Amino acid sequence: MSARTAFTARTHRTRLFATAAVALAALSLTACQGGDDTKGAGSSTSSATANGAGAAPGSPSAEGGAGSAGQSSDTSETGSKGPQGTSGSGTSGSKGSTGTGKGGTQAGQSSRVPGKCGAASVRITATVVSRPLNHLLLTATNTGAKTCRLPAYPMARFGEAQAVPPVAERTKPQAPTELEPGKSGYAGVLLSAGDGSAEGGHTVHTLTVPFDDGSIARVTLPAQGVHVDNSLTVTYWQPSLDTALGY
Repeated sequence: MSARTAFTARTHRTRLFATAAVALAALSLTACQGGDDTKGAGSSTSSATANGAGAAPGSPSAEGGAGSAGQSSDTSETGSKGPQGTSGSGTSGSKGSTGTGKGGTQAGQSSRVPGKCGAASVRITATVVSRPLNHLLLTATNTGAKTCRLPAYPMARFGEAQAVPPVAERTKPQAPTELEPGKSGYAGVLLSAGDGSAEGGHTVHTLTVPFDDGSIARVTLPAQGVHVDNSLTVTYWQPSLDTALGY
């Protein structure tokens, strides 16, 4: 082999080695970059899958992600509505409590409404007065321990009369007369016309006054009795004696 041929062969081998070295370096660099990209892609994919954003619809990861997002939204909504709900509940509870309080007050008022007076706890007396003329004063006194309510007016039955006398409407008080223990109510009775113009005059010796509870009080009249005629009229029960005799 000549020197020139040998030189040419060495030069060719050197170039081949250089080319091979460059190619290997390029492949190595490409492999490294590919590995980095793969790691980046894997990391991105893993992150997306973990968050449910990169997962396919219907997959567990996607549903989990959606579920987490939904729960977060619900929690936020619940958190914002929670105080209002609690406040609303408190207001409702307060109203309920108020309603209960009102109910209790009404029940208390109902329990404080006096019961009906009766002959067992109320004594009625009759007194003939000089003024006004031909008038009888009925006095009802509560001898019991509880306040009671008198009937609107005394449905007095004199003697054997089949009907009770009418009541003078202009004497009606604003409210029924109530008697506290030891207190009295009053009613006036016009027995007969002062000028003797009324008919049906006669003398009676007995008087009964019924109560709303069904009991009947027997009232003692003067021994000589009282004279009544068709003008017989009673007043409503009054808390004042003067009012009772004002008719």
